[in-house]
Amino acid sequence: MKIAVLQLTSVLDYKTNLETIRGLLKEAKAQGAEAFFMPEVFYSMSDGITPTPYLVEEGNEHYKEIQKLSTDFGMAQIGGSAATLLNGKVVNRAYNFDKNGKDLGHYDKINLFACDLPDKKISEAKNYTAGSDYKVVDLNAVKIGLGICFDMRFSEMALHYRKEGASIITYPAAFTVPTGRAHWHTLLRARAIENQCFVIAAAQWGHHNDRMQTYGHSLVVDPWGDILMDLQEGVKVGVVELDFPKIELIRKSVLMNRPY
Repeated sequence: MKIAVLQLTSVLDYKTNLETIRGLLKEAKAQGAEAFFMPEVFYSMSDGITPTPYLVEEGNEHYKEIQKLSTDFGMAQIGGSAATLLNGKVVNRAYNFDKNGKDLGHYDKINLFACDLPDKKISEAKNYTAGSDYKVVDLNAVKIGLGICFDMRFSEMALHYRKEGASIITYPAAFTVPTGRAHWHTLLRARAIENQCFVIAAAQWGHHNDRMQTYGHSLVVDPWGDILMDLQEGVKVGVVELDFPKIELIRKSVLMNRPY
């Protein structure tokens, strides 16, 4: 499967973000990508103090704009998240569609980010309500386990997806710069090595507003822990082929090809 990973500097205005996304998807389509992965809060990036006013609800205009990205380009869309209104509360929801716009199911971020650094304090709980359920989606017989950003710190979640037969675990992210420099590559490679899955992490990068700056370095890591793609800095798209037979080869080679 040939997949595309988009790295964005999303802002509050969803129309500006969609224009950027569509330009990158044209590049991805031209390179033969069958599916694309987008970052956390790709649709609208708030300042972290108040939620974006552009909240997605099932069937509303924002939901349809996201869905159209798949149908307009004929590619499956996996993992990118958007702030979503659910029963009067806001959740950070990962959306997934096949190339025809069929909704494959969603995941609401369970582990909300909080940090208390010397120069910055952030708590997602101010804006979001945590989800409660893990989610695996099936794309052309490939099982994909869904996480979002801070979820990558919880190894038990990735192990759950490994037990469910996932070949890919994805973590769309808007990782802060200090924690990104310290932990981003290490955590994502660890999740791939532990579970012998592909790990795909599309990331936000750069200055989004006066309060938000993100690390970038969107990654694709193979089941051996090798980095197949690192987009480093900038707004861009990368395309890579995933070699799924490599999963079984690696699991057999280190004696982990066993039922859980």
